[in-house]
Order: sequence, then structure tokens, then C-alpha cells
Amino acid sequence: MPDHVPTDGSTQAAPRRPAPRVLSVANQKGGVGKTTTAINLGTALAAVGEKVLLVDMDPQGNASTGLGVPMSARKMTMYDVLVDGRGAAEAAVETAVPGLWIVPSDPDLSGIEIEMAHAERRNFRLRDAIDRLRSDQQVGPGQTAFSYILIDCPPSLNLLTVNAMSAADAVLVPLQCEFFALEGLTQLMRTVDLVRSSLNPRLEIQGIVLTMFDRRNSLSSQVEQDVRAHFGDKVYDTKIPRNVRVSEAPSFGKPALIYDLKCAGSQAYLKLAREVVSRERRRREAA
Repeated sequence: MPDHVPTDGSTQAAPRRPAPRVLSVANQKGGVGKTTTAINLGTALAAVGEKVLLVDMDPQGNASTGLGVPMSARKMTMYDVLVDGRGAAEAAVETAVPGLWIVPSDPDLSGIEIEMAHAERRNFRLRDAIDRLRSDQQVGPGQTAFSYILIDCPPSLNLLTVNAMSAADAVLVPLQCEFFALEGLTQLMRTVDLVRSSLNPRLEIQGIVLTMFDRRNSLSSQVEQDVRAHFGDKVYDTKIPRNVRVSEAPSFGKPALIYDLKCAGSQAYLKLAREVVSRERRRREAA
């Protein structure tokens, strides 16, 4: 029975559910652990009791593969949502992780820049889809009440990334602890400022998470110091360590938390999920 239907025979409407918080996981630099973070943060949020929808906006579809969704199971994808206006809830596939769904991707997305060159609201197709999902979630019987929507962005500034940032409430930035990290971060901040000024005034930085951190490497510590000095409390306390088990997990179609819950990487993502939820709680209380 849907959770908002009264059991005493009355017809009183249940309280409106809070809208899901939409976070774009983005970095224009490749190889920073962006998709790994999207998969494992989504899994960790589900593990701490949240209902999560992961939106795979990368034509490579690595988030879909990493969550064990084969091409044969991708009957409807983000291409259908963006181009044909299909509903995000309609395209969502339930994963093996309780509480985690995904709207999968496929290679058809790679040509969307040209295909939608003259389309109406081309920069807002994902926002429109998420707005419909939010509305359905609040009033529709039997709808899954997502508390978080995570958008895995491609590692470039293109129409897909613009759609993701136009739809998001905030950006979560994975940052690899290596020499060129700050340069890539500066480019991303310029993109966020551009989207905020022209397409999405509410867009903010939810946080920056340091990935592939190696405590044995002095460069990792130096990057951490530089990022914290520049961005202060926008940087999460949690650091994601460089971890073999996290790297192995996608080849088995599993998040690291399912592949090896006890490894250091899995435990770090659980800690990150708690920190994300804590930040969101403080934000709501301050609003």
C-alpha cells in the first residue's frame, strides 16, 4: 500500500513529501573518480536510509555498467528522456542495491549536441524531466519518494553537462589529489558561475571531495592543503583513499560497498554519505 494512503477509511491527504535534493557530480577533468563517486555515494546514501535516483548523463554509460545494468536491460535511457520527453521515473531501473535506482545511458547520447542543435529548451530538458518527477513524487499514488537525485556528468563542458547543471540544486566536485587538480577546479568554477548567471541562479557548490588520496604521497597532502586554504569548509572532511578494491568493483558490475564493504574506500564513501546528509540537514535548518 502506498505510504500516503490512509488506513482508517478517510480521504484526508497526506502531507506533501519534500522535494528531492538534486546534486550534479561534476568535474570537466577526466579520471578524477567522478563516476566512482556517483556510484558509491549513491549506494552509501541508500545504505543510510535515503531513496536515491542516479541519472547517468555520460554517453559511455559507465555508471550504468558499474551498477550492473547491462545494455540489454536499458530499454529506455537518458536519450529517450532528453530527446523524446519520456519521464525520468518511467526510464528508471531498480538496481541490486535496495533504495537505489538509475536512469541508464547509452552511446546514442554522444550525438545529442547535433541532434538537438535547434530544439526548444535544449538547455533545460533534464530540468523539465526532474520537475515532472518532483511533482509526481509529491502527489502521485505509488511513487517512489526519492530524497536525492545524483547526476553523473560527462568529463567535458557540453550540452549534457549544461543540462545537468541547469537541473541541479548544487554541484558536488570530486577532486583528484594530483598536480593539475586546481587548474581543472578553476575551470569548473568558471562553468558554475556561467550557468548560475545565465541558466540557473540557485546553483551552488555543495562540496568538494578529495579522491585518490594517498597518505604516503606528499603531493596528496600538499593538494589537500592548497584546496582547503582556498575553499575552506566547502571541502569535505572525508577523503577517499586510493584503493584497489574500489577500482576492481566496476568490472564486476558492483559498487565498492557491495563488492567489499570493509575496504577503506567503501568505509570512506559511507562516511562521505553521512557528511552529505549532515550538510543538507544544516542547510534546511538554516533556510
